[in-house]
Amino acid sequence: MPARILAYSATAGFRHDSIEASIEALKAKESVLDVKFDFTEDKSMFTDKNLSQYDAVLFLNNSGIILDDTGKAALQSYLNLGGNFLGIHCAADALRDTPFFGRQIGAYFDYHPEIQQSAVDVLDKTHPSTVMLPDKWHLLDEMYNFESDPRAIGAQVLLTADESSYQDPQAKEKTLRHGSPHPIAWYQERGAGVESHGIAGRSWFTGLGHCIEIWSDDLFLGHVMGGIKWVLQSKTTRAFNADGIVGNAS
Repeated sequence: MPARILAYSATAGFRHDSIEASIEALKAKESVLDVKFDFTEDKSMFTDKNLSQYDAVLFLNNSGIILDDTGKAALQSYLNLGGNFLGIHCAADALRDTPFFGRQIGAYFDYHPEIQQSAVDVLDKTHPSTVMLPDKWHLLDEMYNFESDPRAIGAQVLLTADESSYQDPQAKEKTLRHGSPHPIAWYQERGAGVESHGIAGRSWFTGLGHCIEIWSDDLFLGHVMGGIKWVLQSKTTRAFNADGIVGNAS
């Protein structure tokens, strides 16, 4: 049976014009991943009953406060029951009023320099989301800076931004708080947004994914697909564990 993922792309602030391209790219990979995506921007989908069908929730280039209190409570409950989580790019600028979401995603977005040719370094070549990447990956994208260091909540950094490869004039005027080397993608074996009594699923985040063009780049798509495969291998949901409490059981 395919795993089932709710892909949520609602925005209440800046809206990326790559959202539509990202949806089409992910749809095209369903059979390869053996995954069924349900794409939505409807916050009413975040209820205990509805989320119980999903093996993972993917936050896709969101911004602002895109869940009400009912939806936030349902997401917390879902994570407590072993649900897995993925976040892409501007998802780190969503739900800043929700501390558990900040822990689950790893760090909130701070600012970015202009889009330009940049390079990222691969710290871990063994992870499914990086095994296909060159040691130094050159690409056109935004290099996010973050308000905190995801390593502080237990995240393992996969990719770091090579700050010598691009221009960031604001960096001289700011105190950068994301630690060194500069994190740009990471994972959590046990998502830190889960409450102490909960069953923690996995969490994976990439700060890449701004441009329309990157969603047709094979290396980037391999990176995202590897992240999806990895979170589902947590075996905390029904698609891979008959004793799971949430996930696709049919």
